[in-house]
Amino acid sequence: MSRFLEYVVATLVIGLVVVVLWPATRGSREPSRRTHCKNNLKAIGLALYNYHDKYNSFPPAYTVDKDGNPLHSWRTLLLPYLDQQPLYDKIDLSKPWNDPVNAEACETPAPVYRCPSAPVEKLTNTTYLAVVTPYSVMRPGQSCSLGDVTDGMATTLIVIEVPSDQAVHWMSPVDADEKVVRELVQTKKTPHNKGGHIALVDGSVRLLENKTPYDQVRALVTVDGKEIVRDF
Repeated sequence: MSRFLEYVVATLVIGLVVVVLWPATRGSREPSRRTHCKNNLKAIGLALYNYHDKYNSFPPAYTVDKDGNPLHSWRTLLLPYLDQQPLYDKIDLSKPWNDPVNAEACETPAPVYRCPSAPVEKLTNTTYLAVVTPYSVMRPGQSCSLGDVTDGMATTLIVIEVPSDQAVHWMSPVDADEKVVRELVQTKKTPHNKGGHIALVDGSVRLLENKTPYDQVRALVTVDGKEIVRDF
């Protein structure tokens, strides 16, 4: 066999090995990414607690101007508690998040708000959304304290992970309402293989499986609904 044919055969063999092993390699990375994602949410949960320690309440879902228009997300308010004080200092909280004066911050990724399994095209996007309703921990323009959570801290969620097609800019005052949560459960479209992570008031992070009934998810959202939350 000529050296040229040997080279061709070797190239084909190597290519075949890469094709065969590539899916397995990609699949083997997912558990690590899922762990990284879980740690992100644990850091966010700790930051929420530290914010609560200072202000005696969790942050509002978003801040508002004098006319009630949304300005900045809770994610922006948490930056000092996530070792992101320099980034926080660049933001003018009196102007909307996407105002030109905040352009530099808008173009800056915040790694703790990004799941490693999410697409890399938009590094400033986040799939970690608060559930914002009148009866959840995060509320429009309002604050909620630990004393308001009478359903139990281990059975009340604050932040939910959504698929990448529902991601928003990490500075945007846009989160998940009840409709988004319902569709997430009904379509069973989740960020990871078996579900998506949720951060609970007690600081723990759980994987909410895509088979979880909606009534159980809604029970996790309410702070004082007195629903019975079965194991999930």
